[in-house]
Amino acid sequence: MLMYPQIDPVALQIGPLAIHWYGLTYLAAFALFMLLGTLRLRHVPYAAQGWTRKDVEDILFLGVLGVVVGGRLGYCLFYKPGYYAAHPLEIFAIWQGGMSFHGGLLGVIGAMLWFA
Repeated sequence: MLMYPQIDPVALQIGPLAIHWYGLTYLAAFALFMLLGTLRLRHVPYAAQGWTRKDVEDILFLGVLGVVVGGRLGYCLFYKPGYYAAHPLEIFAIWQGGMSFHGGLLGVIGAMLWFA
């Protein structure tokens, strides 16, 4: 039988404010995207095609929106559709948790199609 370690999901808590590990990984991923995107602008093929820092920022904004909205909606639709159909305002209660990878992936794919 596989034994999973019991890791506390809260990385840092100051009073009622709790910072979770997954939030820190999201932040790290978004920061790395911005860093790598701006470094990529120095390469000739991208600079020659007219890509700017604003384009990288726009892609990041849409990606963040896609992963958060898609992840939350994916969780609500894939895991507890009956509950959220009965309590639709609970969809916005993101502080209670509930994100899905596949919903986030679909959200980012949709955001990138919108950008394209």
